[in-house]
Amino acid sequence: MARARRKLVPPQPKMRGDSAQRLTSAFLDYLRGECRLADNTVAAYHRDITRFRHWLGNRSIAELKIADLSDFAATLHELKLAPASIARHIVALRMFLRYLQLEGLLKENLAELLGSQKLWQRIPEVLSPQMVDRFLQAPQRYDTHWRRDRAMLELLYATGCRASELSNLRTTDIHLAEGYCLCHGKGNKQRLAPIGRLAKAAVQDYLDHDRPTLAAVAATPPPWLLLSRSGKRLRREAIWELVKKYALRVGAPATISPHTMRHSFATHLLAGGADLRQVQEMLGHASIATTQIYTHVDQSRLKKVHDRFHPRA
Repeated sequence: MARARRKLVPPQPKMRGDSAQRLTSAFLDYLRGECRLADNTVAAYHRDITRFRHWLGNRSIAELKIADLSDFAATLHELKLAPASIARHIVALRMFLRYLQLEGLLKENLAELLGSQKLWQRIPEVLSPQMVDRFLQAPQRYDTHWRRDRAMLELLYATGCRASELSNLRTTDIHLAEGYCLCHGKGNKQRLAPIGRLAKAAVQDYLDHDRPTLAAVAATPPPWLLLSRSGKRLRREAIWELVKKYALRVGAPATISPHTMRHSFATHLLAGGADLRQVQEMLGHASIATTQIYTHVDQSRLKKVHDRFHPRA
């Protein structure tokens, strides 16, 4: 009598203890090495997958149904996370299950069946040009490193750089004579960002007077443009803290952040007549759809164009 053949099934991934840690670590290596995602994105996905692991408990991923994954998405809603955060959690989960599938640990990726979180288009917070002027002048001589801080704020507004991009700027990335800097964006994509007259003056003042003192503290000559009091790279968290400090000083909204300066940069360029494609290039957006969110502020210019050119305006 013929022996019944055993049906081969892939090993079922458990998310318990050391096994969970190994799977997560391998997934993060996959994101860095094969997907070439930026460090900040990898860190965000790590947090998202950690939350998923806690929600999963002692269950096996292979035992989950689409209804279970829908319950996880509902849990994210109950935590009152922002829509963008929920969307990122779902993307992280999809990528994690896809990785397990590629490794032969899952037969199918049920997270692909999860509906994408519908994001309503939220208008970014933008400072008026008058408030920007006050904000950029906030660092004063009584501040310990006021030249560095003023150069930092001027660069945020002049280039539209993200805080992480500004933190990673090296002195060799700055070309003041030519009026531009080389930004290293998400996925290590590089782009040229123009630097205006006032920003160039602030950076030069910092390079001449403040940076040599900060660099002298370091054991070896630091390559970074913006330095901390210990001569190390000024971290993006420190940039956030300084922006909050000076926003409070000038009475700017409490919600202001380095990204507010990026939003203001794009908004003011469009309001001044800049082409949307040019702004997209300066911001380093992969899709122009991302840049289009800034067109909401251009209503006054559009009204003037309509009044000028429409025959029945």
